[in-house]
Amino acid sequence: MIPKEVRERYNKLKAAVSRHRHLYYTLQSPEIADSAYDELEQELIRLEEQYTELVSRDSPTQRVGGAPETAFKKVLHQVAQWSFNDAFTPDDIRDFDARVRKMLGGATPTYTLELKIDGLKVVLTYEKGLLKTAATRGDGVVGEDVTHNVRTIRSVPLRLERPVDAIVEGEVWMSEAALKEVNVLRQAQDKKLPLFANPRNAAAGAIRQLDPKVAAQRKLDVFIYDVARTSEQPPRAQYEELRYLQGLGFKVNKHFMLVRSVGEIIEYWQKWQQKSKAEGYWIDGVVIKVNELALQERLGYTGKAPRFAIAFKFPAEQVTTVVEDIVLQVGRTGVLTPVAHLRPVLVAGSTVSRATLHNEDEIKRLDVRVGDTVVLQKAGDVIPDIVRVLTELRPPKTKPYQWPQRVAECGGSGAIERIPGQAAWRCVDKGSFAVMRRKLRYFASRGALNIEGLGPSTVDALLERGLVVNVDDFFTLREGDVLELEGFAGVSAKKLIESIKKAAQRVPLSKLITGLSIPQVGEETGILLAQNFKTIDDIAAASVGELEVINGIGPIVATAIHSWFRENKKLVERLKKVLNIVSEKLARTTLEKSPLAGKTFVLTGTMASMSRDEAKEKLRKLGAGVSGSVSKNTDYVVAGEEAGSKLDKAKDLGVKILTEQQFLDLTK
Repeated sequence: MIPKEVRERYNKLKAAVSRHRHLYYTLQSPEIADSAYDELEQELIRLEEQYTELVSRDSPTQRVGGAPETAFKKVLHQVAQWSFNDAFTPDDIRDFDARVRKMLGGATPTYTLELKIDGLKVVLTYEKGLLKTAATRGDGVVGEDVTHNVRTIRSVPLRLERPVDAIVEGEVWMSEAALKEVNVLRQAQDKKLPLFANPRNAAAGAIRQLDPKVAAQRKLDVFIYDVARTSEQPPRAQYEELRYLQGLGFKVNKHFMLVRSVGEIIEYWQKWQQKSKAEGYWIDGVVIKVNELALQERLGYTGKAPRFAIAFKFPAEQVTTVVEDIVLQVGRTGVLTPVAHLRPVLVAGSTVSRATLHNEDEIKRLDVRVGDTVVLQKAGDVIPDIVRVLTELRPPKTKPYQWPQRVAECGGSGAIERIPGQAAWRCVDKGSFAVMRRKLRYFASRGALNIEGLGPSTVDALLERGLVVNVDDFFTLREGDVLELEGFAGVSAKKLIESIKKAAQRVPLSKLITGLSIPQVGEETGILLAQNFKTIDDIAAASVGELEVINGIGPIVATAIHSWFRENKKLVERLKKVLNIVSEKLARTTLEKSPLAGKTFVLTGTMASMSRDEAKEKLRKLGAGVSGSVSKNTDYVVAGEEAGSKLDKAKDLGVKILTEQQFLDLTK
């Protein structure tokens, strides 16, 4: 039996500790010294240790649970979790405002502006004011239960100010100061542990820890920004919603603002570009929402995003670094790619030490030299790109990069040649070790035949021992051959041979063509050939003119295909003996009936309703082609979430841009 006075003291302590935590962590306005707060918390802990029956789920001491979780449970979201479309320029915002006004048919919206925090989205569910679950966004429909970790975040209330049922959304983040502490601790624990590149990665890693004690050490924080559902009378506007959240005890980013014009939006965006670094947490843009919730409902959603909101991203981050070397890499078709080796530098949250220079002409255009200080960026896409050279910082006596006449990795004499009509160079000896290694690796990879167990190291070992020379040699291997390789025993050797045999049983023609490393031929061209020719013999017999008439295959590619098949007749015959090659030719009626037949699409960003591979397959069945780059010959660019530089190029060229919903409507 717990004495009445003990129970009363416990309840008061619990309320006091919760209140002072809220004052300190959420409102940043403590009323008592840290030492005084510590004494209250310790007294609460002692009472719970003495009277275990007192411990309740909403006690501040229960933020860090006991035993680690063994796995993350799946959570079906009660409310669909959307992502935002992106804007990058003031013109994009003017277009957004124009679309909103047009759809509202004359209604005049106001806008709430909020800072876009670079963190990890969480969905919190409360029942009668008590925190029940915390989940990640996941795919928008199903997330992961991370309640045990979110309870460790002191700015997340375990009990609300009122016993309300509510679902709220917010962003978990880590301060830059906390990131430094975490990295110091990691280095002290084990110098081999990689350091976190940015607060977002550290926060995401903490939330996905199975042990809540580890998460608690990361000093995570949260901003709540949206009410998905409430049992009380809901607010009528986004601005009111943020105030409502504050009233329930949630931590809300204080820099939100109500505006009436596009000019005010742009001014706010420009201001925070300059101020963002001073806040101590990462901000990567501004979220713009139609303020009136009734108007939000009228505007509704596309397939993946609300029509009433948009994320106005800050410009791509640029940094400077130094070129330490320029090295030529040999590709699977023997083409040489120059790569700049850089002094390691942090850009857009990750450390970069290499950047492609594409070809000889690009090196000349930039006039990049070893020793140069260069401007580096990651704009939209993840690939680092050298924007320009700061010639004013160029060391004395530097010399322009001289393209070599010979490259040792090309084998034999190392001779190289420029491909006629192109900026690219290639090895003359197409059978060099470096070229064959890349060819064989690619043939076995997921992008081609996808032979399980035949990874790069195994391919290299087979090549070094002379067990394979060309791609067809994989299918004549025996268990005894594989046993010669280091690390293989009876079971593993048998398993690899079975995997190779399985891959040979059904080989789509497009995958085979892609895997052969024919110059100028990648995945998309392989698919085009398979759709237009029934067999590999048909392709081999096709003239340059017959190849050229296929939409998406120009004269250079057609000539390369024709030449390759003329030079590799014996290889093709050997492959036909060991592989079951499956036809993928589209029926003529399919092509004739499809309004998209012959159209060229480019996909950029991520789609909510399907993967990029699924979208490609959908287009191919309709007779459309998919390209990896935007040009004047592109018919449509499909812009998903986090669309990159391809979207910008499409706008510059005037190519028609489709949202995900427009794409789905077009391909019904």
